[in-house]
Order: sequence, then structure tokens, then C-alpha cells
Amino acid sequence: MRKVGRLSVQESSFSGFANPVDPSPAELRAWAYQPDSVPLTSMPQDWDLLVAGDRLVTTLFDLAMDPTCPARRFALHCLYIYAADGIRTGFRAHPRRRFRKLVDQAERSGDELMRTWAHNSRVLLARPTLFVYRDWCEGGLVRENRRLD
Repeated sequence: MRKVGRLSVQESSFSGFANPVDPSPAELRAWAYQPDSVPLTSMPQDWDLLVAGDRLVTTLFDLAMDPTCPARRFALHCLYIYAADGIRTGFRAHPRRRFRKLVDQAERSGDELMRTWAHNSRVLLARPTLFVYRDWCEGGLVRENRRLD
């Protein structure tokens, strides 16, 4: 058991997803802290694209904000997908308000990785022609931790 603030959190083992194509926020969070329990290579093809939606975005954001999360880079990668999907669809795919709240929070209280995501998201919002699939959807910006100009 570990203490988090005033609460005690019982660490438990993650035994897998009931439905990997549609994981619950609790399942995703449990997996993210024990990602070797179900390797990404065993997940459905394009799993990152499947989970990078509105239902899980706040969970993904929380995981990406936690520097101790073993699956942090995966969560950050999903945030890049979420941002690009919202921006490129003119926010028909995702609510602009939710996106802006996440960007604002990342700028205010995120570390360098999260501030870079927020910066890049704002740059893409201002100039959607800068979208490159490899960077936003295949993890290029996460791997390189590159700020767009």
C-alpha cells in the first residue's frame, strides 16, 4: 500500500482488459502502472487510435501528467492523436472546450513534456497545415520531444 496525500491506495495486480477495444478508465489506469502485464504488442492493431477519444482523454491526460507512470509516453502519444484529431476535424471529433482546458492545464502545471505537447497543440491549432501523420499519430513528436516553430 502506498500513501497518496491523505488517501491510501491499494496496489493491485492488473489481470487484463475485459474488452481491450473499449477499456474502462480504471482498466487503462491499472494497465498504465503495470504495462508489462499486457504488452502493447498484444493489443489490437491501432490500439492507440482506439483509446485516444473523449471517453478516456482525462485518464490519458492524468497518466501523461504523472512522471512516475511507466506508460506515460504512451499516454502522451495518445494526447497528440487526440489534439490532431480534434484540430483537423474542426472540433467535430472532440469538443474544443475540453481540448483547451487540457492545453491550459498542461501549460499551468505540466512539466517540460506536457508544456511541449501544449505548445505543439497551439501551433497546430494556429497552423493546421503543419500536420504530419508521422509526428502526430505515429509518435514522432513524443520520441523526439520536439517543439514546432
